[in-house]
Amino acid sequence: MTLAARHPVRFARQRTLGRDLHWWLARTGLDTLPVGRFLSAPPTQLVIDDSRYRAAVTSGRPDRRPVFTGASGTKVTWTDGSAEEVDAIVLATGYRPDLDYLAPLGALDPTGHPRHREGLSLTLPGLAYVGLEWQRSLSSNSLRGVGRDAARAARHIATCLSRA
Repeated sequence: MTLAARHPVRFARQRTLGRDLHWWLARTGLDTLPVGRFLSAPPTQLVIDDSRYRAAVTSGRPDRRPVFTGASGTKVTWTDGSAEEVDAIVLATGYRPDLDYLAPLGALDPTGHPRHREGLSLTLPGLAYVGLEWQRSLSSNSLRGVGRDAARAARHIATCLSRA
């Protein structure tokens, strides 16, 4: 088994001062604080861990490699050019949206990120995003926060449609 990632995995302790980190994020309001608009680039997300994941990665089970550069049939091509037969590929949290098809519409900045404010497009009325890292808050790209952002996007789109 291989863990392929673009960047080194960063861990956060799941329990702090006797409570789960999610409890602290909700209790302090950090989970919903709309800081996304102040970030020029989203920081790397942490893996919330009770120490088992860090221990597994440190021990090499799974082995850790840079993300593959291509896939065809049942093989992946690694950054060193070698190819390897695989049984399955699971794309999990931490992926980046591939929105190149929006570039001709001016919806992306030069780095390929959506031009948006808190998930609402700055270039195309009626276009909204959901699930982007730090879209509005720390939890925007998680199950804890995507619902709040989706409700806001739906209200925005409904308003745009009512004006049409």
